Amino acid sequence: MKVYGRITVFPDMPPRINRLYELAYNLWWSWHPEARALYSTLDPELWETVGHNPVRFLSEVSPVILEKAASNPEYLRQFDTVLNDFDRYMHPGPEGTWFSRTYPSLTDKTIAYFSAEFGLHEALPIYSGGLGILSGDHCKEASDLGLPFVGVGFLYPQGYFSQQITREGRQEAIYEKLHFSQAPVVPAVGPDGHEVMISVDLPGRRIYAKVWRLMVGRIPLYLMDTDVEPNAPADRELSARLYAGDREMRISQEIMLGIGGVRALRALGIEPAVWHLNEGHAAFLSLERCRELVAQGMTFDEAREVVTANSLFTTHTPVPAGNDTFNYDLIDKYFGAYWGQLGLTRDQFLEVAREDHGWGATYGMTVLALRLTGQHNGVSALHGAVSRKMWQFLWPGLDVDDVPIGSITNGVHTFSWIAPEINALFQRYLAPDWGEHIDDAAFWDNRIQNIPDDALWHTHLQRKKQLIEYARRSLREQHLRLGEGSFQIAEFEQMLKPEALIIGFARRFATYKRATLLFRDIERLKRILNDPERPVQIIFAGKAHPADEPGKALIEQIYHHSRSPEFKGKIILLENYDIDMARYLVSGADLWLNNPIRPYEASGTSGQKAALNGLPNFSILDGWWAEGYNGSNGWSIGEEREYHDQEVQADADSASLYDTLENEIIPTFFNYDERGIPTRWIAYMKEAIRTCTPQFSMRRMVKEYTTRYYVPEIEQGTAIQQNNYERVRTLARWKKRVQQHWPSLQLYVNGQREGQLSLGESIEVHAWVRVNELTPEELLVELVYGDLYEEHARPQYAVPMRYVQREQDGAYRFDAVLQPEASGSIAYNVRVVPSHPLLTEKYEMGLIRWG
Repeated sequence: MKVYGRITVFPDMPPRINRLYELAYNLWWSWHPEARALYSTLDPELWETVGHNPVRFLSEVSPVILEKAASNPEYLRQFDTVLNDFDRYMHPGPEGTWFSRTYPSLTDKTIAYFSAEFGLHEALPIYSGGLGILSGDHCKEASDLGLPFVGVGFLYPQGYFSQQITREGRQEAIYEKLHFSQAPVVPAVGPDGHEVMISVDLPGRRIYAKVWRLMVGRIPLYLMDTDVEPNAPADRELSARLYAGDREMRISQEIMLGIGGVRALRALGIEPAVWHLNEGHAAFLSLERCRELVAQGMTFDEAREVVTANSLFTTHTPVPAGNDTFNYDLIDKYFGAYWGQLGLTRDQFLEVAREDHGWGATYGMTVLALRLTGQHNGVSALHGAVSRKMWQFLWPGLDVDDVPIGSITNGVHTFSWIAPEINALFQRYLAPDWGEHIDDAAFWDNRIQNIPDDALWHTHLQRKKQLIEYARRSLREQHLRLGEGSFQIAEFEQMLKPEALIIGFARRFATYKRATLLFRDIERLKRILNDPERPVQIIFAGKAHPADEPGKALIEQIYHHSRSPEFKGKIILLENYDIDMARYLVSGADLWLNNPIRPYEASGTSGQKAALNGLPNFSILDGWWAEGYNGSNGWSIGEEREYHDQEVQADADSASLYDTLENEIIPTFFNYDERGIPTRWIAYMKEAIRTCTPQFSMRRMVKEYTTRYYVPEIEQGTAIQQNNYERVRTLARWKKRVQQHWPSLQLYVNGQREGQLSLGESIEVHAWVRVNELTPEELLVELVYGDLYEEHARPQYAVPMRYVQREQDGAYRFDAVLQPEASGSIAYNVRVVPSHPLLTEKYEMGLIRWG
């Protein structure tokens, strides 16, 4: 029959254990294995069949099994322990949470976090890769720390695709319907008690979206769904799939995420104090916030000041193709009726997000996000530097280092990714409550040597054997589907050996990640992998975007190598990489490999998960590893620099990869003592845990976001609202006046042009600034100096110059003394930037004048 609706009917639950329903609807279980065990131990086979989804599990489990559990003393003891832990977590009592203890006056200030994807658990496939995993981990840690936090995104009915690999090695994308009746989501309800439905206008029609609520510990995640009446069939597909469809589908989705997301929060009665845009997909939300304020009587310039004061944008990609742009025809079509509501002309609206790479102007979502948020950051120190260079054109005249894009290096949610056996090891030898000290580097420094080498090694071997069993099972299922015979299937039972060095490589198959770099010298790789005395095996996993033909070709190439006689059993390719598979790989491999083209890896987090579980990294010095590598916690590939030619770079990096494998990694791994333990290797494992666990934890990351961005933006936003936004109106008027008169500003400098100084000596520098309609108090005049190297000056120090007087010709005179603090060649100059106490960034306006 034609399906009108779907309803999941649960069996009668014995009252003694009926809170299993409540627990199933909170993703707290996703990072508490003891909670998942309450379901999996009832019927392990069913648990696997339903993809580890407790809601679906409860709808299919036998009532007889539930009755037995309700009378089993051991099960009830486990049940009571888990539910007591859950209750203490959800209601922490007088001791509060980290946020409530640290910022008790801000607990009612909501932080809204927008992301196109959230990777929370394999049972909810609304993520594609690293961006979604980071978002999911961010939500979990925000819950652990007690932040007043909400997430906003999409509940994709078809999610991201399931990957199947054909007999020819081609990736096929399979989309499976996610039935919300079997997912841990419920309809979101507004203050009036009604289910929330919002709408946005697209060309010639209005699109509606239902809002669902997903609880992630203490925090709600609100997810929109357009597969509702009265949308037309095509519009019901708008939120069907993640990153699917053409440019019109993409802009429609991003309008719904940004504009619709704001309207969803308003309908829910939520008034955020901070708005965090995780990547540019949600950038339209800033336009919607401006539209609301313009409707209340503000000008667009005034509204922009309000919006930027409490908004943060995190950029994640240094690859140009990863930053969405739309041509002006598409913007005209979708926003022709919108820019008038902002009080802007078409040209003014387009200029807000203009991006011109030489082949024509486009409307850039990253540009829009950067221009309509007050704080911006990359996701590693190197990525911050790359982003400052990449987007410098938005702040013309500023040196790259002065571009206002900071960085907070990504981390991982520890308890989502640590193996249960490693957790138990830490509890035994570090402290039962080691999880309270995740981001305390001193704790790890002082206690890591408490773990005996043999205990760590035997625990790792447990995880390694589980990975091998998982990989064999996956290969067997894959090739049974492909119709292989019993002889071929039997081969998979022997693949992967616990005594071999197993290297893991698992990530998105984008070309810049260079999944096939290892195959650049096939003969050399054969010698490495076919040494009977020192066996080495490599497991590959990952998906390519369905439209990425070069990425899919990489998968095909690796598949053919894995089936070739010289590499069969040595190269393994697992299909359908997801969170479940990742947990096995990052805790069961021996070494984690990553070899992207530097500097295209913004951060990466899979290696952080591996290090947490004691796996040393073997990686290009890119992203987080450029900060994490210390020479004793893993190995580096290549040099810490960029190349003009990617082929030259690949040659150099692959040679380094082979050399390090042959001369350092393999000899270290196979150097066993009389107990059969590789003590030198274990030293690398311990150092990886000691250095990476605290530094690259999500706890450190979220605390850093809170102290550096969230709390200052709460305070800034609160201050701006006072006296009917009078500060905003004042600032907007001042900026307009500065922009009007800045082109006429003239700067003259007088000081010693050449010469020598001894340490302790100084020279006087004078500057005259001539500009109409601006006062000396509105100007920051600085003496800037730094090292001189091959005619290139690196500004290191800035000394504010003292205003002296106004000259007869109207120029303002400023004086300073230059007294170098160290010997060497230096250069100096004078610069002028606008100054106002309400500016949040020194270079916020991008205006600068050098002498």
